[in-house]
Parts: sequence; structure tokens; C-alpha cells
Amino acid sequence: MSSYDVYETPLTSRYPSEDVKKLFSPRRRFSTWRQLWIWLAEAEKELGLDISDEAISQMKDHVYIQDAEFKIAQEEEARRRHDVMAHVHTFGQAAPAAAGIIHWGATSCYCTDNADLIFIRDGLNILLPKLAQSVERLSAFAQQYKDLACLGYTHGQPAQLTTVGKRACLWIQDLLIDLQKLERARDDLRFRGAKGTTGTQASFLQIFNGDHEKVERLDELITAKAGFKSAFIITSQTYSRKIDVEVINALGSFGATCEHIGGDIRHLAMFKELEEPFEKDQIGSSAMAYKRNPMRSERLCSLGRYLSVKPGEALRTYGAQWLERTLDDSAIRRLTLPESFLCADACLNLLLNISSGLVVYPAVIARNIAAELPFMATENFIMAMVRKGGSRQEAHERIRVLSHEAGRRVKEEGAENDLTERVRRDEFFAPIWGEMEALLDPATFVGRAPQQVERFVEEEVARALGPYERELGEGRTADMAKILSI
Repeated sequence: MSSYDVYETPLTSRYPSEDVKKLFSPRRRFSTWRQLWIWLAEAEKELGLDISDEAISQMKDHVYIQDAEFKIAQEEEARRRHDVMAHVHTFGQAAPAAAGIIHWGATSCYCTDNADLIFIRDGLNILLPKLAQSVERLSAFAQQYKDLACLGYTHGQPAQLTTVGKRACLWIQDLLIDLQKLERARDDLRFRGAKGTTGTQASFLQIFNGDHEKVERLDELITAKAGFKSAFIITSQTYSRKIDVEVINALGSFGATCEHIGGDIRHLAMFKELEEPFEKDQIGSSAMAYKRNPMRSERLCSLGRYLSVKPGEALRTYGAQWLERTLDDSAIRRLTLPESFLCADACLNLLLNISSGLVVYPAVIARNIAAELPFMATENFIMAMVRKGGSRQEAHERIRVLSHEAGRRVKEEGAENDLTERVRRDEFFAPIWGEMEALLDPATFVGRAPQQVERFVEEEVARALGPYERELGEGRTADMAKILSI
């Protein structure tokens, strides 16, 4: 059967990066199990158990599972109906001197759960620098356009002006929240360690003839070898699935951020104010050759939406666990954990691509402002008239009438907004005719938006990106062609 006759998930064939796909690959999984068995044997030997140097040497020589060994493991699993024991047997064939001590005192979750914690930690370490790079690129965009006034929108309707850069800071602020949540999820991780079948460490206490100190030391040694600062004191057969909830909640929240940002960009593209990168030979539509569809942002929304529902799977899995453990968590976690990281990586690749080449159209933005600004400037007209000694109430009434006339013309005739010209023709407003240009200057309607952008980037963004300076430096000099080809 050809590979083209078998379903493959787009999460491995189409969207994510190679490093994340390799992280959750069968070779990485089963090689990590072997590494865990090596650490266990090394620690047991250090604590006085009779394990030969040759046994450990053979294990180290075969830590990376070879292609031919996958077939052996598959045959063993079909016979034994147990994936961990199938790989114990396969590893024992590769390292015969260690066959009798592989997995000594351990339970299946020593391999599976500790490996998952390693994958979660390493996965977050892949994602976090990419998220930092996305924030940095959007921050540069925000600074570049911090002064460019544009229409704000509330309730989907034109509202008080903001700036293009200030709006981008709204996206950045949400991404910084995601960065913080993902950092916390990573930094709060602890190792399961060597806990035995129900978390009591009874098997290891037996191996070490009742020596509690050696059992605790075994846990500490393996935890250190795996690169974790600490291990859980309390576990059942598994580490608490509450940990999965915390990690996937953070990833799902990031997914919602992606859908939100992608939706904003799509709306702005609809207004023709902003576009995502569009390559020279890119096709927007198979039928309408003129189109420049925001397909990256649409894909970002789609994948972000998929990622944002993943926390529900983790929550239900945690809630459904009974007592010390039930196996109904196994199959769903084989899907939920890898897919959450693969999807998050795909979202980050798109976010990096989009943030690296956003295109702004100031002339369109100015035209859209011009269509709405006269209505927004009416309060300025009224206040200016009062300063000239006019009656606020009379000014308000005249503006009300003129505004309704102009609005009716816009809506019913499709004409341009001529409120400003109506004000210029009304003798009542003659005292402020000389101030009209200043009163209609978009820059006077954006408040402190430029200053907010500067302070936000200099303080909050700089502080959050500090730990990623090395990765950001590498990202700045990397070949952008790969990112822009996504």
C-alpha cells in the first residue's frame, strides 16, 4: 500500500516545523524511554546495586532505536499487548548484558510519564523563543506606525481615532500574557521520577532493603540527570493530569489570541487598510485573478480555533481519572499532547510570517478617516465656538441638524461626507472657519496613543523579551526566506 493511500494528519505533513515533529516522533519517544532506563540503571549502580559497567555501556551504545528495531518492538507488542514491555524486550536484545536489569523496580509510567514531561518541557522551550520573536517583530511594527492615525472601531462601527501602532500593541499585550503563562507552565514543571506502581516507591524500597534514604536519593539522581530541578513528592501511578491541564490551557489561550489577531487583520484587509505579506507569484483565487485574500490570517484563525478547544480534552481527561489511575487517559493523551504542541508551532510559524511583512496603506486609512472624522470633530467645533463666545446649546443644535443632513446624504445617496463643507457655509460658524484645519487634524484625535506605544515597548516588552536576547539575535540574522514561504 502506498503512503498516498493512508490518511496523514496536516499537523505533521503541512504546518509545523521539523523540530516539533521530531520531538513527538516514535524515534524520539522510544529513544527517550531508553535514556530513562540508562539513568535509572546508572543511579541504581551509584547507590550500590549490582549492575555492571558493560551493561550500562551497551545501553548507551544503543540509546537511539534503529529502524530494524521498530519491527521487533511491533512484533513483541502484538504478542505481549504491552508497549513498554515490548520495548524492554527489544532494548534487551540490543544490550544483552543489561537485559536482566532494564526497568528494574520501575513501572510503565516511569517511561511514559517521565518522557511526556521531558517532551512538554522541551516543546515549551521550542515555542517560547518563537513567541518572543513574534512579539519583537510586532513591536517594531508598532513603533514604526505609532503616530499613524486610523479609525478605531467599537461595536463594529467607526469610533474615536487610535493609531496603527497602538492597535498592534493590543495584540502584543495579549501575546505577552501568553508568553508569561507558557513560561510559568514550563517553570512549574516537576519530574515524576522513580515512584513505583502506585506512587508509594514500594518496589524501590524493597530493592534497597528498606533504606529510605537511598530510595529518595534514587529519585533525586534521576531527576537531576533528566535536567529537572525537582520531582513531585506525591504521585499516583502517573503524575497528576492536572499538569496537562495547566500546560494545554496556556497553549489553548495562545490559540485564542491567534484567532483574535488573525480576525483583526482580516477585517483591516477587508477595509483595505492593511495586508499580510503577499508573494510575487502567489494566487489569491483560482477564479478571480485580482484577489489578494488574507489566507495566512485565515489559516491562523483556523488553527488557533483548533488549538483553543484542546484544553477541554485535557480537563475532561483529568476529571475522568479514578483513584490511583485508569488507562482511559492513554489514547486521548497520545492525541492531545502532540497535537497541542504541533498546532501551537504551526500558529507561531504563521504569526512570524505575518508579523514580518505587514503592509500598511496610509492613503486608504486617510480616506476612511476623512469619511468619518467630520462627525467625530463636531465636539471640537462646539467647544471652539464656545471659546469664541458662542452659545453651546445653539452650536449643538446647528451641528445636530447639519450632521443629520450630511449623514442622510451619505447613507441614501452614497455621496461623500460633506459635513465640513456645510459648517464652512453656515455663517453661524464663521468665527471658527480659520481653525477648521486644526480642528480636523487626525493627530489631535489620538490622545496619548503614540506615547503609550513608546512606554509599552520600552518597559513591558523590553522586560518580557530580556530572557530571549540570544534567540532574538539569532532570529534577526536568520534567513527570512524560510519563514516567508509559509
